[in-house]
Amino acid sequence: MMEDSSTRDRIRALVREVLDKAGAAEQSGESGQRLPASTPGRFIDIAPTNKVSVDSSVTRDESSKMVITEDDVRGLEPGAVLRIAEGARLTPLAADIVSDKKIEVVRRMPRRGSKASRMIAVGADHGGFKMKEELKGFLGEAGHRVHDFGTNSEDAVDYPDFAHAVARAVADGTVDVGIIIDGAGVGSAITANKVPGVRAAACYSVAVARNSREHNDANVLTLGSKTITSLEMREIVSAWLATDISEDRHRKRVSKIEAIERQYQR
Repeated sequence: MMEDSSTRDRIRALVREVLDKAGAAEQSGESGQRLPASTPGRFIDIAPTNKVSVDSSVTRDESSKMVITEDDVRGLEPGAVLRIAEGARLTPLAADIVSDKKIEVVRRMPRRGSKASRMIAVGADHGGFKMKEELKGFLGEAGHRVHDFGTNSEDAVDYPDFAHAVARAVADGTVDVGIIIDGAGVGSAITANKVPGVRAAACYSVAVARNSREHNDANVLTLGSKTITSLEMREIVSAWLATDISEDRHRKRVSKIEAIERQYQR
């Protein structure tokens, strides 16, 4: 009897050991199943230097877009976390949903001075065609991707058609920024600024280009092929792409521009 009792004790000890190991494997994720949302150590990047533990089931990453629409936020639960790019904008309907559901919006801050590749929309009329072709090569050499909306020759065309196409791509978030070239750069800027979400700046110097980004967060640059040289074009584009909006006082003023724009969208 004593031998049977000893055997039963050994079997029970082995069973407990197997169960303990199985439980530890499941807790650590070794079983191949998804870890519970509350498991410590599951992190989601919010900024290059900051990490925060967040339940991924209520977090959505839309940081690849520059315009966040109602479709991007409609499915989020109340109190969810929405991660967006630093310069991204919410459409009025998206902003209303975020407010109603008390969704936390976290902007992903890029590393300053980074040479990250961007998707850049370019367009031109017949007067800007040659400079646009040169610009495409310049942007490619700098590591950027280019979406060319035309025109594709020096045959006479209407600049609003191409300015509108570039501006719409920026507003939709399918590209990061846009550059448009016509004879003076003014007509294309006027056209692009008719598209909600676009802040187009006609720049004729490096100083103005930097100012348009740092103070106004311009997302479309327009140039005049008859007012600048090829070298000046390269210098202006380089300065414009390398500059970001820098201070809260500038962000506040850009927010007022966006608020004025929303008044005329309703």
